[in-house]
Parts: sequence; structure tokens; C-alpha cells
Amino acid sequence: MKTQEKLKQYLEKIKKEDKKINAFLELRDDKELLKEAKELDAKKNKGKLAGKIIGIKANICVKGLHASCASKTLEDYKAAYDAEVVKRIKEEDGLIIGMLNCDEFASGSSGETSAFGPTQNPAAPGRIPGGSCSGSAAAIAAGFCDITLGSDTGGSIRSPACHCGVVGVKPSHTAVSRYGLIDLAMSTDTIGALAKTVEDVALMLEVISGKDDKDAICQSKKIKGMEKVKDIVVGVLDLSGLKVDKKIKDLIESKTKEFVEKNNWKTKLVKIENLDLAVETYYPIVYVEAFSGTRKLDGRRFGKKVEDSCGPEFLRRILGGAEISKAEHAGRYYHLALKAKNLIVKEFENAFKQVDCIVSPVVPILPWKIGEKISVEEAYASDVLTIPSSLAGNCAMSVPVGDVGGIPVGMQIMCNKFQEEKLFGIGKEVEKINL
Repeated sequence: MKTQEKLKQYLEKIKKEDKKINAFLELRDDKELLKEAKELDAKKNKGKLAGKIIGIKANICVKGLHASCASKTLEDYKAAYDAEVVKRIKEEDGLIIGMLNCDEFASGSSGETSAFGPTQNPAAPGRIPGGSCSGSAAAIAAGFCDITLGSDTGGSIRSPACHCGVVGVKPSHTAVSRYGLIDLAMSTDTIGALAKTVEDVALMLEVISGKDDKDAICQSKKIKGMEKVKDIVVGVLDLSGLKVDKKIKDLIESKTKEFVEKNNWKTKLVKIENLDLAVETYYPIVYVEAFSGTRKLDGRRFGKKVEDSCGPEFLRRILGGAEISKAEHAGRYYHLALKAKNLIVKEFENAFKQVDCIVSPVVPILPWKIGEKISVEEAYASDVLTIPSSLAGNCAMSVPVGDVGGIPVGMQIMCNKFQEEKLFGIGKEVEKINL
């Protein structure tokens, strides 16, 4: 199908259905999009993303579009330049359709904290889509575009991918340039992709990964598609001591057994000793880095003063970060959290000496209903299985493996740093059991 025809179908569907879903915060002008699609169709030497329609999370800069971070603070801010990942997408003939909803400043696990209203879950109506990449996951699940970009701090791609029944990948920390990302926490944030298939997220990572001189810590290693995997040892994460919904746990165990037996692979139980410390380690780091990163949002250069204009969840994080920073000399809370983070890094390094990947549920509970009262502690605990690989800097992805009572459930697959090709190869085999 030509890009123009596909684009027309997507635009028609978005205009008809997105009022209910609220996945997009901004769509590009129809005439401009159709003109660009026509030009792309006419090109002789097409790029790797030719024919792909792509949505971008609202905290990644696209020149001329609003990088609002789903916040009143930056609601009038139009990006003056393209993020490096956006530049690379355009160079490979990907067509960017618009900006996607998310939790405000990427702060949240549900998709409910956006200043422009919550995103609905197309795969489980009435329930949260997960966050912070709520719009990125919902747009794929609703059939509004081919691939979306998101950012993952502690599960922000994988959690909504799980709840919406799509594929979502968080690459290794520093594998993808963050130039042009308005990040939540510099030490764990990564830009990744969501799509219907492992093949499409692998294609996107192939395009956007690799060295960028504008991001000092970005690594030169290029992700090169998908590895053909064989003789794999699958690590099964020991969940003892964690509260995981029995139906989710049983489904993951059943599907793990199925794809392991089908491929004649081996399994090994993996225990990460300090797994229960992950949430307590992660949040002091995020609070301090979110506070530090928003000092530029003072209302003088662009946007409004963040403390006066943001919502309660992000305000909690920046005020918490301010208090931890004040107490740092005496309590060294941030310093101690970084020490605990290093323990988790070493435990994963040791685990990956014995296994090729580690599998687990993505989220320990099913998505709750939009508007349902849930404590901050419960919401934060929903990220207990995704946070560890973010702290360790590993690559990880969510692949749909079935449902519980009609609600999608994903399997999390984690591989060692810069082993994305292997991750995609294993993910493809997991994907096959659900086809």
C-alpha cells in the first residue's frame, strides 16, 4: 500500500475515534502530510522507514510541533529543532504524523496525569493504558499509526505496551541519543519504540541507535536488526517475596514453558538479591534528577514556572527532589541510592553470565480503572518489575503473550547491555507462540 493511501486511512480513523481515546495531542496539517507522503511515494531510492507512519511522544522535540510534555508548563512551546532520533527517522523516509499524549513530564504509571486528560486503553476500555507512554501505546493498539517513539525511565514504554497488548522496547542506556528529549531522569532515561510487531521495533532501533556527538554519553555501537538465536538459556526471574497477581504469574509461566519447549531451550531460575530495593532506590534518584532538570523551567526563557503550573504528581516529585537535595550533605540520600543502584547493576551482570535472557511479568497487577483511587505506594509498586533493568541499564522489552479476563498481558524479556539483536531474536520466538 502506498504511503498516501495508508496515511488517509490513519487520518480518517484518528479523526473518527481519537476523541474517545485521546492518544494524540497534536496532528500535523492534513495537506502538509499528504504532500510529504506523495513526495515519499515518488522517491526512487527509499529509506529503511519508507511507508511507515510514526507518532512521537510529546517530550521529544519535532521542529514546529509542540513539545508540551503533556503539561500546562510547556503547552505553548514549539520545538525549534528536531531531536536526533527524529532527524534520523526523517532521513530514512519515516513520515511523522503528530505528537502523542503522556503522563505529565513522563511522571506516572497510568496515563492519567496528563494536563490534557487521560488516555483511554483501546484494548481494555475503561482501564488505564499504563504510563508514561500512554498515547504511544494507545495509538498502536487503536491502529492509528505503524510505530511510535516513547521514553522509558523505569518502565514507561514496557508498562503501557503490556496493558495495551503491543510490543515495546527499552534499549540499553546510552544506546540511543537523547539529544532533543526532555527527560525525567538523566541516569535512566532512554528513547525506545512501540509497534505491533518485534520486527517493527527492531527496525526503528536500527535507525535511531548509534553515536551522536551531541549526546556525550551516547555509545557508538549500532543496533543491527534481529539475531537468529539458538541454544538459549532462559533465566526465569524468582518472584518470591513480591506481590504478583496469580493469574498473571500462571500465564507467564505457561507461555515461558511453551516457547522454551518449542525451541528446545533450557531454563534456569534467577534470583536478583536486591530486587525488593529497586523501587526505594529508583525514586530518590528520579526525584532529585527531575528537580535538577526542571530548574530551567523558571518562566523566564520559555513556558511557565513549573512549580506554579504543573500537576500534583510532578509537583510531588520536584518538591521531593528539592528536599532530598537540601538534606544531601547530612543524609546523602541520593548518594546512597546510587550505591544501591550499583548493587543491582552487579547482580544483573552476574546473572547474565549464566543466562542469555531473563523473563518475568511486566507489571505485577492488571491495569486499574481510570479514576479509581489507588495509593501513591501502590502506583509506584506497579513498576517493581520494570525498574530493575532501568537501574541496571539493560535492554528490555514487553511482548504480548495473552490475556487475563480479556485484559492484555505482556511478558518482559531482559538481556544484557547492548544485546538488543539477541533480545529481538528471543522476542520474535515469544511472539510466534501468540500468533
